Amino acid sequence: MLRSLAAGEHNIGELAAPHRMSFAAASKHVKVLERAGLVRRRVQGRAHLCRLEPTPLATAEVWLRFYERFWRESLDRLDDLLRAEDQETASRAKHGRGRR
Repeated sequence: MLRSLAAGEHNIGELAAPHRMSFAAASKHVKVLERAGLVRRRVQGRAHLCRLEPTPLATAEVWLRFYERFWRESLDRLDDLLRAEDQETASRAKHGRGRR
């Protein structure tokens, strides 16, 4: 639903259609997205029109990028340490100085 809303405003029926769900089920999904602050709904006559509220998604993206960078750097350091240890172990075995 969020992907559909990224393209523009849609009514509940339009949001439900690609997912083969009832209007009631789609409405429940939209309510959850509204409570999460990801969707805004306005009523125009009988139609409930929804639009994406991108600010919370942008905030989440910033948070995720920070932790992505943190874990990538941490795992790169671990990889460097393991490679150095492997090289040290291989060097010891080559020169007959294995651990005792």
